[in-house]
Amino acid sequence: MGEKNWIRLLFLLVLSLEWHVSSVECGGILYPQESETREVKSLDGIWQFLADEAGGEGRGFKENWHLKKLNELGKVELMPVPSSFNDITQNKDVRDHIGWVWYARTFWVPQNWRSDDRRVFLRFGSANYHAVVWVNGNYATNHTGGYLPFVADVTKLLEYGKENYITVALNNTLHYETIPQGTLHYPSDRSRYPEGFVIQGYNFDYFNFAGIHRPVYLYTTPPSYINDVTIITDFKETSNETIGLVNFAIKYHASSSISSPSALSCLVAIRDDKNRKVGVAQSCSDSIEIHNAKLWWPYLSAPVGEKEAFLYTLEVYLTNSEEEEQFEGDVYRLKFGIRTAQVVNDTFLVNKKPFYFRGFGRHEDYTLRGRGVDNVMLVKDHNLLLWTGANSYRTSHYPYAEEILDLTDRLGIVIIDESPAIGLTGFGEELCTSHIQVMRELVHRDKNRASVLMWSIGNEPKSLEAPATNYFNKVINATRRFDKAGRPITIVVNQGFSNHTAPDLDVVSINRYFAWYGDTGRSEVIKLQIPTEVKSWYESYKKPVLISEYGAGSIVGMHQNPSFVWTEDYQTNYLIEHFKAFDELRKEVPYFIGEMIWNFADFATPQETFRPWGCMKGIFTRERQPKQAAHVVRRRYWMLANQTGALCDDAWMMPTDMKQV
Repeated sequence: MGEKNWIRLLFLLVLSLEWHVSSVECGGILYPQESETREVKSLDGIWQFLADEAGGEGRGFKENWHLKKLNELGKVELMPVPSSFNDITQNKDVRDHIGWVWYARTFWVPQNWRSDDRRVFLRFGSANYHAVVWVNGNYATNHTGGYLPFVADVTKLLEYGKENYITVALNNTLHYETIPQGTLHYPSDRSRYPEGFVIQGYNFDYFNFAGIHRPVYLYTTPPSYINDVTIITDFKETSNETIGLVNFAIKYHASSSISSPSALSCLVAIRDDKNRKVGVAQSCSDSIEIHNAKLWWPYLSAPVGEKEAFLYTLEVYLTNSEEEEQFEGDVYRLKFGIRTAQVVNDTFLVNKKPFYFRGFGRHEDYTLRGRGVDNVMLVKDHNLLLWTGANSYRTSHYPYAEEILDLTDRLGIVIIDESPAIGLTGFGEELCTSHIQVMRELVHRDKNRASVLMWSIGNEPKSLEAPATNYFNKVINATRRFDKAGRPITIVVNQGFSNHTAPDLDVVSINRYFAWYGDTGRSEVIKLQIPTEVKSWYESYKKPVLISEYGAGSIVGMHQNPSFVWTEDYQTNYLIEHFKAFDELRKEVPYFIGEMIWNFADFATPQETFRPWGCMKGIFTRERQPKQAAHVVRRRYWMLANQTGALCDDAWMMPTDMKQV
């Protein structure tokens, strides 16, 4: 089956399912949380799993698997949710599966959830890549895009006080119009390839983990409920104090029992970290001033006497002026930080002070779990980040889990929030529509995050292609419309100066691997080539320049003197030569705004002949143990922290021989 026919079939299947049921109204994308008016039930756990035939349509839709119990259709495997399905089983065919897989589980819904005063929503944090969901055999929702959440109102699909059944069909195929892109090939020579053999090609260099990667929740709301919250912050300085400016807008859904939506109103309070009320408003859209405000500062960047990553809580009460006896209102609380991020005169400013990025590219990639959310790994990773003295990372090459951003908000780790648009080529209208939709969903999800200071609309596009100019104009302009806070926008490029994207961006981010992919092993060129490259980009586009990737691979325990490629010694020497180049730039020019190592930790890639199993450019192993380079990077980042900000309570993690500095 050809690629275009296969994708067309996918959407025809979804459309036919929607045609047979009434439309299901979806709520907002606010993260599920319990409050006085809301309850949350997790559907995480061990689900049943069955892989369909590889490639093509498969049997599942033909045979209406959503109307049956999965374990009656074949031998199911046990599959933890959240996780990637690839590395869980001992079945090679499952690890490498291309096409549909099916998940299912039973769950109970409390009897007291059956009420005219409750609505029940089903929310997936993400499912990679195309997902169709049924509850008790009835269509609930579908979503395309593997890294962002989706929601369905399932109030009328549930059996209350009884056992319920949820089925998810998931497809991991990528094609020319998806974000990210891919290609499908079905070899027809049966003397060389077995029936059902399919080849999925990718425009990216990491393993295409698939599965239900993030938490699945049921949650309740009142009939009229808070549907969306937008917070935009600023501040002003007086001679005596800092005054925080918190602009907010609340959207809500009005129940049909309300005579008029205008009968609903909002009571808003802001509380500090001691739960003290520091500001109030009686409006669904207004501005609150906070006197003696505490700003959200990045890690190791707070001025003396101030706290890093200070978070307030916006407390929203949806009330009914008609005072109907049955109406209970709704309550939602959202943490936020008061801070600004902008590019002024070639400098990246956080809270109107210059900010220098020192950090990493990363991946959501863990042994066995794949891309699945795991709280142990999340906390360990961020403990390692703090240990190195890093203040930032890029969510390469897709939006990361909300649970990760909860940590970066709390810890002060700055995030460059990247879309899954990696290696784009062709730049057609359908692709542009998909890309804009991804940015709409990404901004909608992360617009209130204190730690998200810049959007990256993609990584390493084929930007020398002429259609890229108009394409990226559309995506950038759309992203600016979506983000009312006006965060800076970048794209990560790796091609030359005739690049068609840079003029419309706020920051030029470049990936460069001098002395690795070119002049391999000749680290003496780095000190010349990096400054030359950065200065050339600035001269061409007059934008601040960030080195968003540079790095060398190393195999743990491999050493050679003099250093040689793939040894830990060469990786260390390679980084040190870059540090010299960066220090030269920092002395000479104001527009060089940061350095990010590729990569934080080793990660899995597709099966390749030039790597034994994955990318080994991490300064930590995939098991999160430090390589020799980690100690060198730690000294570098703590030295930079000493130069650019006041040290916090975490100064005990500074290398011992630097503590007297």
